[in-house]
Amino acid sequence: MGLIPSLEDLEPLTPDQQRVVDLFRSRLGEGVLRERSFRRQLSIWIARDRILDALRFARETADLDCELLADLCGVDLLGNQAEGEPRFEIVYNLYSLRHNRRFFLKTGVDDGQTVPTASVIWPGANYMEREVYDMLGVHFEGHPNLERILTPDGWLGHPHRKDFPTMSDQFPNVEN
Repeated sequence: MGLIPSLEDLEPLTPDQQRVVDLFRSRLGEGVLRERSFRRQLSIWIARDRILDALRFARETADLDCELLADLCGVDLLGNQAEGEPRFEIVYNLYSLRHNRRFFLKTGVDDGQTVPTASVIWPGANYMEREVYDMLGVHFEGHPNLERILTPDGWLGHPHRKDFPTMSDQFPNVEN
């Protein structure tokens, strides 16, 4: 489950948060792995093979109506994940203007695995996924143009990985 706050800092779900979780569970069943509320923010972990279904459901269901993908980012959990958990977490920050509701959908991915692109649902995910690819090396299956966006051409490695070298004499930064 990655980095989590201490148990005493976790909050019980509000009735509205519980409704959101129940909607996802009714649609995805076992595809909903767990949920947490921390600082009044709901996070729902979704199985990687069901994340695209969950994102479509969040956008197309009137009771959720998440027309805005506010952000998409990745987290390297290296050294902080539980045994058997994936190294990376992809976080989708969703917002509904109509319901004034924000929540996070999260899914795990390991090196060599892919995550389906969200750009088929929100075209703006294109650049956010390219940034995650560039910084962490996570591949998005079906992405229309998965290329580096922040590092220079020829850059080696992914700078936001926790095992990326930090000393300037260690940088494998540009291939010759």
